[in-house]
Amino acid sequence: MKVAVLDIKGKETGRKVDLSDDVFAIEPNEHAIYLDVKQYLAHQRQGTHKAKERAEIAGSTRKIKKQKGTGTARAGSIKSPIFRGGGRIFGPRPKNYQQKLNKNVKRLARKSALTLKSKEKSIMVVEDFNFEAPKTKDFKAFLTSLGIENKKSLIVLGDSNNNVYLSSRNLERSEVIINSELSTYKIINAKNVVLTESALEGIESNLKK
Repeated sequence: MKVAVLDIKGKETGRKVDLSDDVFAIEPNEHAIYLDVKQYLAHQRQGTHKAKERAEIAGSTRKIKKQKGTGTARAGSIKSPIFRGGGRIFGPRPKNYQQKLNKNVKRLARKSALTLKSKEKSIMVVEDFNFEAPKTKDFKAFLTSLGIENKKSLIVLGDSNNNVYLSSRNLERSEVIINSELSTYKIINAKNVVLTESALEGIESNLKK
């Protein structure tokens, strides 16, 4: 599949690149996408939630009233979960949400996600570019030239570029990453995926392994 290469102003350069069928035109595996996205979202959880149980509450251990003759239920500790300020029953504890996923399944998921974006005509290829200084205005002009200024967009660079990254940081709907940071979730979550030429080479090299 051939795609026109655009310049930073959104105009065709007269060149075209081939999107590898092994990466951008496979039979999509939706279950692999589901597993990879599920793992990504699980890994965003810190798992530091914690509630104190009755053994961890600071308070007196004396018996708060006599056993019999009060006409109410017996009670032995102010730290009991049934009292205000007492411990919590079965409260959350720190937990590791990490999930394991075979690297071949992750690779299949990314290729499936890229294939779906390719079928939707949502992938654009641009020349490698840079800004003289970090300016949000320049990055907004770049998005406008591509017609995606009001859409969720993922811009994938071949190598880290501080000026481009800092220029995009204030824009809520756009994210700039390098090709090694590409994930199934980021691809699916974006309406448009913009690849630089060097990023395209890196992606195809990584996913063809």
